[in-house]
Amino acid sequence: MAESSETEGSLTESLVTDDMRNIVGVVMRESTSHPVAISDIRKWAIAVYYPELPPRQFWDEDYAATTQFGCIVAPEEFNPFAWSTAKPSLTDPKVAQTAFSEDELGVQPPEYKAILLTEIREQHGRVRIRPGDVIRSAVRISEYFERDGQMGRMLYTTLSNEWHNQSGDWVRTTESVFVRY
Repeated sequence: MAESSETEGSLTESLVTDDMRNIVGVVMRESTSHPVAISDIRKWAIAVYYPELPPRQFWDEDYAATTQFGCIVAPEEFNPFAWSTAKPSLTDPKVAQTAFSEDELGVQPPEYKAILLTEIREQHGRVRIRPGDVIRSAVRISEYFERDGQMGRMLYTTLSNEWHNQSGDWVRTTESVFVRY
């Protein structure tokens, strides 16, 4: 059941239903990476820093042993899910880590004409991805909010993709904000 909300002195019916509120925070999708190989980190760093030489901590084992991390670590923007995942496997349909379908968790969103990705926010933990790490991703809707615009009522949905390593240490959270109008 949609609620009414007061916006700028006018009463407007909310697009957010009770069913939608009930799925906020519920895990929609989980993925597990293959173990991160040292060559994955090196190749990522080479690609990201090209045509410049990447920082030595990403490719030189002897140098990396002298850093605060004590070994090669991945750049913060490294994505262990970029090519494939261990779970779901390659045989399962690959869903982008920032995308969602029309009926996540069995709830239909309100009708809309368009959907746009409006913002991506990143937060990184103190723990860096290292060779051998297995990363678990859990994607949830973290919030809905609404605004009125020139095209009418707009529904914003924030997806939170949280990564932890095999020890349960938080690595990173990516929040993707989508708008429907």
